[in-house]
Amino acid sequence: MCYKCGALLAYDYRPGFNDTCDRCGKDLHVCLMCRFYTPGAHWDCRETIEELVADKERRNHCDFFIISEKYLDKGRTADSKQSDEAKRRFNSLFGE
Repeated sequence: MCYKCGALLAYDYRPGFNDTCDRCGKDLHVCLMCRFYTPGAHWDCRETIEELVADKERRNHCDFFIISEKYLDKGRTADSKQSDEAKRRFNSLFGE
């Protein structure tokens, strides 16, 4: 999902350097969405980057970037969420 608006991203999605969120337009190849982003680490990164990336919300060309698992949809697509909502409404008709 997008770190800013929460728009779903497919489980196998890998953001390119210039990819942006379809919903809010924010950059997706950013430190905040990287698995190596660790506030408090040297330059907030667990990798051995050569220079500081000051703005963690702007696109960068870091070759170490791997999207963090917490931003990927692990099988819960919009369709399955809508299905869950339909089931909840159906069950509420019978007091369940």
